[in-house]
Amino acid sequence: MIVNATPEGWEVIYQQAHGLLAAQLAYHLKPALQCQHWIDTIIAIANHDNRQKTWHGRDGLTPAGAPADFTLLPTTLEQARELMHAVRFQSRWVTMLTSMHMSYLYEEVRGQDKATDTFLDEQQQLQESCKKSLQISPEEAKRAYAIMQWCDRLSLILCRNELPADERALEITAGPDEQVYFVKQLKNKTIQVEPWPFAQNKLTLQVEYRELKQLQFKNEKELAEALKKSAVLWKSWKIVRN
Repeated sequence: MIVNATPEGWEVIYQQAHGLLAAQLAYHLKPALQCQHWIDTIIAIANHDNRQKTWHGRDGLTPAGAPADFTLLPTTLEQARELMHAVRFQSRWVTMLTSMHMSYLYEEVRGQDKATDTFLDEQQQLQESCKKSLQISPEEAKRAYAIMQWCDRLSLILCRNELPADERALEITAGPDEQVYFVKQLKNKTIQVEPWPFAQNKLTLQVEYRELKQLQFKNEKELAEALKKSAVLWKSWKIVRN
């Protein structure tokens, strides 16, 4: 979950919904920034945070009993393994991009335990196998993954309310064209991205969220019930060309 504090309580965005927002961003990219197997690429972006593990114990709560943002939870390979198993039934392209994302997420913890190292070695072998099967170069694979990483990052910026105040620009990341992109929110709440990466001069994006007015929860079951009963609301953003 992505959890934002609000004056009333908590704003909860499921990570799968964040993935769907990332896919919306990819869908609107101008053709020059797209890559081959474009539909597969959008699917990989939409699915990159799927197969969330079932909550156990207090996995969804902080020690104080508040809903836990995903950044506060310990790293686990359970979701990664389940996701990699699922994407193999979609396509080699989806598998390759998802595997590259797993490497990006978990390489920083290499050396901490044997299971993680084995998983990371398997991903490197899988990526090489996919590239050979798809007959693409490492540069083509890197460019395609840069699209996923860019869309993922901008989606997280929006979902986590990270846009700076006072119209200050925030770096997103480098795009598939190796240019570094920046995003800022204007005083009228519209958003600008520089350089402009989209096919249209303006677009509207949205993501579902749940609002919780209860600040603390006794256990996972109480949190799950509150989320199930909460109304489905929408956050939206208007992105316009400068």
